[in-house]
Amino acid sequence: MRDIGERLLDFATNCLRLSTKLGRTAAGRYIGGQLMRSSASSGANYFEACGAESRADFAHKLQIVLKEVRETEYWLRLAGRAGLLSAEDAKPSVTEVDELARIIAKSVLTVKSRSK
Repeated sequence: MRDIGERLLDFATNCLRLSTKLGRTAAGRYIGGQLMRSSASSGANYFEACGAESRADFAHKLQIVLKEVRETEYWLRLAGRAGLLSAEDAKPSVTEVDELARIIAKSVLTVKSRSK
């Protein structure tokens, strides 16, 4: 299984590429910018979590990763609903964002349960 950090990096890379398909309209630029920020932030925060100072710090940083992943899902779905991305273009990233959210949510629960 690929390391979650690598998956997040690949995910952000794919979202950056998708953002170029959103067009140069005001909506395309806005959603593209949000998509780039949230997807890149999820990976950056994960790498920061890997250097956490305690279990509580690690859990907190993973929760930030989860928040950013979920935000990315929102922007992907909005781009699809607005007709800025085709279902074919968006599907791999929507599938990956769902898998990442599940993995990270489970990790948060595991870390929190071990901290008690």
